[in-house]
Amino acid sequence: MIVFVRSLVLLVFLVGATAPTDAEETRPAVPDLASRVLQYLDATDGDTAERLLLDILSDENASIDIVSELIRAGRTYLNQPVGDLPHEQIVIRGQTYPLALHIPSTYHASKPYTLVVCLHGFGFTGEEYLERWRNRLGEDYLLACPTYPSGAWFTRRAEELVLATIRDLRTRYHVDPNRIFLTGMSNGGIGAWLIGMHHAPLFAGIAPMASGLDNVLMPFLENLRQTPIYMIHGVKDQVMPVDLSRSIVRELDKLGYPYVYREHEREHPMAGGHYFPKEEVPDLVAWFNGQHREPLPTRLTVVRDGSHFQPFNWVRLDSTDPIATFSDDLVDKQDERIKRRVYAKLDASIQDGNRIEVQTHHVRRYSLFLNESLIDPAKPLTVITNGQVSFTGAVTPSLETLLRQARLRQDPQRLFPIHLSISVPTLNP
Repeated sequence: MIVFVRSLVLLVFLVGATAPTDAEETRPAVPDLASRVLQYLDATDGDTAERLLLDILSDENASIDIVSELIRAGRTYLNQPVGDLPHEQIVIRGQTYPLALHIPSTYHASKPYTLVVCLHGFGFTGEEYLERWRNRLGEDYLLACPTYPSGAWFTRRAEELVLATIRDLRTRYHVDPNRIFLTGMSNGGIGAWLIGMHHAPLFAGIAPMASGLDNVLMPFLENLRQTPIYMIHGVKDQVMPVDLSRSIVRELDKLGYPYVYREHEREHPMAGGHYFPKEEVPDLVAWFNGQHREPLPTRLTVVRDGSHFQPFNWVRLDSTDPIATFSDDLVDKQDERIKRRVYAKLDASIQDGNRIEVQTHHVRRYSLFLNESLIDPAKPLTVITNGQVSFTGAVTPSLETLLRQARLRQDPQRLFPIHLSISVPTLNP
């Protein structure tokens, strides 16, 4: 792919030209630029990233189209270890966590693979879950099973661990960005709900098992508008009563969101009804096989507390009224705003005619990140917020915006050269 891009760039330079200068003949334009773009995307040190960014922006060969093609072409993946890798590690804020991987023996770096991240329950480890799952998925799946103490996947650091695990696998192995799934059992299922809801645009689907949500967390289900859901729960579960999942089903029905919900009446000699029966595996894997993430949907709904302000696909909440804020435990603090479920919400849809309609609640300012797949940058754009015109006019794509957002998101399917900051209009008295 890099060879193709290089040829494209050289063609652009040579069409209409008379005779190249000596400097042009010797300039290694695209390979050098591709290397610097990849270094910038991968840089872990902020100062290094800024130096690389300035260097790329000053390169006359760098344009939005060329850099976008380079990012989409992606990295060249090298062959990596395959088979069971039960003793990998991930470091989060100076603390090391075990990570168990299964890479199919037929893995080939030229092919994109589906990634399933599986979260264990209380009293288990990722390595134990690796043993349970490795033969269930087949040769087209990479499996990652991180370990977190006590299976407390409802904590901030556990959330960071899951995201870091995905970033690590995407750096080393050829992961299909539109085929990443999050599943978990018991406490791991709670983690699949929480992390899946807060980071819904990352996943092609979530599959929580034998789990549930506290009532104060139900509003975040709205984030799953574009994220498929598969739930499994045992009717005879005495650890996590089945009504926990049934209450979620009722909320999803109110929202009109699609889902798959499976109840079973089986019991395990040791776990009773609180387990994932092997008989349910074929249908779940068949569901995995049929799901693909839509990278750029034209409608998004995002609900945020005060601790989750990262981008949500092509929107981001930037400033809000005073709203509920979770602690590092995410669920341990139950102050009045949390009890009353005072969260910020934004619903945005892209309409025909370069028009974006937005409804907000407790939002003071938000950002739109756009590209030519979502709007026509050559035409004026109109943004309507809560029924009032909040922006109308031309938008200007920026290479710097494209690069900064690409480094932040690490998602070649979502490249945004346009950033528009919108202040929510004050309602007329």
